[in-house]
Amino acid sequence: MTDFLLFLPELFFILGALLFFLFSLRKTPNPAGYHRWAVVIAAAGLLVTVACSHQDGMLFFNCYRVDLFSQIFKVLLALGTIWVIFSSGELKGIDSRQHAEYYFLIFVCTLAMMMLVSSVELLTIYVSIELSSYSLYLLVPMRRGADRYSEAGIKYFMIGVTASGLMIFGMSLLFGVTHTTYVPQLMKVLPAVITQPAAIVGLILALAGFFFKLALFPFHIWAPDVYQGASNQVTTYIATVSKMAAAAMIIRFAGLSGAASPAMIKLLIVLSIASMTFGNLVALIQKDIKRLLAYSSIAHAGYILIGILTLTTQGYASAMYYAAAYLVMNYSVFLVIMKVADDGHNLQIKELAGLHKRSPLLAMTLMLGLFGLAGIPPTAGFTGKFLVFAAALDKGYLFLVIIGMVNATISLYYYLIVIKAAYLLKPVKEYPAVHVDLWTRFMSIALVVMSIYLGVFPDQFLSLTEAAARTLF
Repeated sequence: MTDFLLFLPELFFILGALLFFLFSLRKTPNPAGYHRWAVVIAAAGLLVTVACSHQDGMLFFNCYRVDLFSQIFKVLLALGTIWVIFSSGELKGIDSRQHAEYYFLIFVCTLAMMMLVSSVELLTIYVSIELSSYSLYLLVPMRRGADRYSEAGIKYFMIGVTASGLMIFGMSLLFGVTHTTYVPQLMKVLPAVITQPAAIVGLILALAGFFFKLALFPFHIWAPDVYQGASNQVTTYIATVSKMAAAAMIIRFAGLSGAASPAMIKLLIVLSIASMTFGNLVALIQKDIKRLLAYSSIAHAGYILIGILTLTTQGYASAMYYAAAYLVMNYSVFLVIMKVADDGHNLQIKELAGLHKRSPLLAMTLMLGLFGLAGIPPTAGFTGKFLVFAAALDKGYLFLVIIGMVNATISLYYYLIVIKAAYLLKPVKEYPAVHVDLWTRFMSIALVVMSIYLGVFPDQFLSLTEAAARTLF
């Protein structure tokens, strides 16, 4: 019975996916009914995940670890999933005949990412990440008029399978060096052999799969085209929920190296600097807001990596906090995108002109979300950046913190351009009114409150992330 409870959240999402698989076999689609079922299942899934969050144990011949670290990320995954599904009521970017398949793939992907954060065996990790990736490969080209964005789906798939090949090759090197595929044994053996080239290369290549999902430089090439080519709801899911699983596995894998080798630390520093700098500089010239947020996500991957490469409890805890804050901040912005472009088209920054008159609440939500992404107090984004920078300073990486702060300053420019459009620009033509339903009002207020609360009172959640980080050692 205890083993059953350990796997209960995953089982619940399996049943949800199975239900929508059966719905997909029906000849007559029922989009409104599908959405109601999806909301009920996602809400119940979140409740089940929270109720099981105190569980601790091992499953499947010790391949699957349920601990505080994985449970925190499972709650974040379930939370992000229900947010995206709630926002899918007007799923105009996807043909009504494919709505059942859309919810089916969303639940399968969430299930795979839940399995990913609990997997502590290399092949189990590989299968989980492939299941989540292929779900997203199918979601991206599901958009109406996908012919115009076919390049995005092809690019996503080709770069994804390349990253997958690098990852499985790296895992084979790790197995060759350590003679085990179990993460706990790897944690014991790897520090003693981390100076060997095969171990360093194996660990970096194994991380490549997670770098790809996090859109970290140089595995970022897919992000702008996919963000722009996918429907708004699918882009929201990729930009928020999938980032949680990627961050979790990079943190867990980084813990493998123990003291790590200087070469690996230097490489991670280079990747962090390159991601921050490239993402922020290219974002400056974007006119499409989804492409802007894609390059922004590349920069934020670099910020998260600052906390991870410290290889300390404080660093891991700060990275976990930053990932949770990023979920709230990024979803705030995408909620506004989905409501303003409710017909499913790609939103240009100029289309936000006069938003404060069309919908003051959405304008405020957008502003707080962008303030958080820019790291302006008192938002969670400011606290997240402060924590990762503090962890890096504690390890003596002053130059890295300076580069991070310079990049945060650069990012202010393009975030303020969006805010300027919403509050100061006059629309060149009359845009349609923005329909804000009760759910959107509630969610907007909740996101604003969460962003400010996490920013001003981070202690409680930070204590939780520190306790979770300690389980990695």
